[in-house]
Amino acid sequence: MIGLAEVVVASTIEAIGAIVQGSLGFGLNVVAAPLLLLVDPRFVPVPTLLAGVLTTFAVAMRDRANVDRVGITWALGGRVVGTVGGAVALLILARRPMGVLFGSLVLIAVLLSLLGWNIKRVPGTLVGVGVLSGFMATTASIGGPPMALVYQHEQGSTIRGTMATYGFVGTVMSVATLAIFGEISAAEISLTLALLPGLGVGFIASRSGVRFLDKGWMRPAVVVLCSASAMAVLLRSAL
Repeated sequence: MIGLAEVVVASTIEAIGAIVQGSLGFGLNVVAAPLLLLVDPRFVPVPTLLAGVLTTFAVAMRDRANVDRVGITWALGGRVVGTVGGAVALLILARRPMGVLFGSLVLIAVLLSLLGWNIKRVPGTLVGVGVLSGFMATTASIGGPPMALVYQHEQGSTIRGTMATYGFVGTVMSVATLAIFGEISAAEISLTLALLPGLGVGFIASRSGVRFLDKGWMRPAVVVLCSASAMAVLLRSAL
């Protein structure tokens, strides 16, 4: 059983993550998962993934008018391949070196983008980014940054809608895989329910974040969050 104090703290953490997710279109578990581990390790990964399905769906529906559906289709095709490849890699390779590699790659991509490098969104590139994203999500838990860096120059609503839709489908894939292998129990569903009040509050509060970021702060926020994600993976891999 989890106590009331832990429920309140966990829900508050999830609210902060939902504000980030609702404002940027990604980042819920970049913010929430490490802190929830400190509250109770049972919150990760299943409850955070289940909560992520709800949050990404809500953001995707809110910003659905500006989703890049063609781009997502290509990227998701690549993500399936990358997810399978990542799962195989985990069976034969150590997780820590992969975390260092991919965290470093994201930081290099951020640096190149700041220097003016811009990834062209053509089918081949999107499939490749999808493969990398799926591989990284499986092996290092940072699937969002590669896609976010591709869309960083778009309008805020396009970034949010596209990233949330991409994240929703990807998270559903992960949840379905866990369910097939019997990793989702009643206890984890009850822990997920403890996070829902925070998710609701955070999603509503994210409207203020949307208004602020759409005044020219969307790209800087994307770059900062991608950098923070990479640094978190590097730090975790070093410990």
